[in-house]
Amino acid sequence: MERNRQGIGITMSYEFRELLRKVGSGSHTSKPLTRAEAEAATRMMLTQVATPAQIGAFMIAHRIKRPTADELAGTLDAYYALGPTLPAIAAQQPTLVLSGPYDGRSRTAPVTPVTALVLAAAGVSVVLHGGDRMPTKEGIPLVELWSQMGVDFSALSLAQSHALLNETGLGFVYLPQHFPAAHGLVPYRDQIGKRPPFATVELMWSPYAGPHTLVMGFVHPPTEELAQATFALRGTMDWIAVKGLEGSCDLARSRTAIIGVSRQGQFERLLLHPRDYGFEGEDVELGSEATLGTRLLEVLAGQPTELMRTALWNAGFYLWQSRAAASLETGFSLAQDILSSGKALAKLEELRQSTAQPNSPLVYSYCPAS
Repeated sequence: MERNRQGIGITMSYEFRELLRKVGSGSHTSKPLTRAEAEAATRMMLTQVATPAQIGAFMIAHRIKRPTADELAGTLDAYYALGPTLPAIAAQQPTLVLSGPYDGRSRTAPVTPVTALVLAAAGVSVVLHGGDRMPTKEGIPLVELWSQMGVDFSALSLAQSHALLNETGLGFVYLPQHFPAAHGLVPYRDQIGKRPPFATVELMWSPYAGPHTLVMGFVHPPTEELAQATFALRGTMDWIAVKGLEGSCDLARSRTAIIGVSRQGQFERLLLHPRDYGFEGEDVELGSEATLGTRLLEVLAGQPTELMRTALWNAGFYLWQSRAAASLETGFSLAQDILSSGKALAKLEELRQSTAQPNSPLVYSYCPAS
């Protein structure tokens, strides 16, 4: 316990205050943190050693200053040290970890759940992660989409999520349940009214221990450049960066897909034009949030909608990148077969059954979507 000049008892981290002073001293005198300092600052925020005033001040000051690759690497170090990790499963090929903004979608219809189901049906395991509605966008998050489709990931323990991944090829790391320390920082986003650098870190974080390729969505090109430098510092060799819809992993159909691919540290730039493959068109609007699950179920049932074309464009790309398909064109054909044959819908039913069986180690209170 420290005391201020008036003798009033206060609890404050003076170590954190020095780090805060370093990043919050203004445009001319602020200095970047070292990687070790960024890890220490993140640990103190995650464990609430820093006070609420300090945490809020750090978030906004760090956003204004803009994070460096060393700082993001340090923050990721703390996430990996304190956060959850799904153990590796036996898999014929690397898992895909799909990382999109935690604050969800508010303008365009997402197809990430369909992509994940197609991949899992093709034998490619997938890990997703995220939380509930989150500032500042408050868009519909992945966990709500899955709930509309009859799968509730929110009540699974980490062990149950790992069992589900091992059993079905699809797992979900849910922030409030599996990483409450990070979830405890969410209210600050609302209070400062801006995305803090943590929102960027979440795109680069992989809560899976086995061989995998991390896929991160982004909006602004500097984010990809920062990620490339951060991954290099942390020794992350296999990753894909997609300039996707609202910063998600979903490829747009209204413009050229700008993609960066790193395989064993060798970087390649892909520019994919939807018109070259017959997928050009406007991106499907979000519409009513309440009907999104139904619209995704229509895609899984093989109905020829515009959202189906978006799903094929995405699923085909990721089948190719996961090496389940030898070429992009083959990926489109395989995605079409998996959807039209009902294999993806069967995978969804497997997920429902796996989380609903009374004698399953995955048992939890389950209410199927009406």
